[in-house]
Amino acid sequence: MPLNRAFIGRSYRAGGTFEVSREHIRRFTEAIGDANPAYVDPDAAKSLGHPDVIAPPTFLTTVGLSLADGNGPLSDPELGLDFGRVVHGEQHYVHHRPVRPGDVLSSTTTVVDIRDAGANELMTMETAIVTTEGETVCTARNVIVSRGTAAAT
Repeated sequence: MPLNRAFIGRSYRAGGTFEVSREHIRRFTEAIGDANPAYVDPDAAKSLGHPDVIAPPTFLTTVGLSLADGNGPLSDPELGLDFGRVVHGEQHYVHHRPVRPGDVLSSTTTVVDIRDAGANELMTMETAIVTTEGETVCTARNVIVSRGTAAAT
């Protein structure tokens, strides 16, 4: 069954916030095996002009997943998405500034496109990740592939 095209343009605001800590950043850095000292050593980060340690660029993937928690297009049954048919297509980040401890983040995800690609459908979502003060720290673009669900032509 094809995805519901009425979702194009629909936005979902996260139901809560995520407060970034040094410990969150350290754990993520350890998990991905990145030894950049700016991620774990405040003095190293300050020598690069940052007020504290900074998060690796892909750290926001975990934040986005934490914030989505059942409140987004992928969990809306009216979309018609069967997770058994989904693969991750691509992920792209535009960082407006590094994420650092003390940031309290929220997000809004918008479905920007659903299109056929052969027998598959590609759904593109854009997520604005902002501080509670309204400062955008990142804009993330995610494409998922729904295999074999395109309408027959």
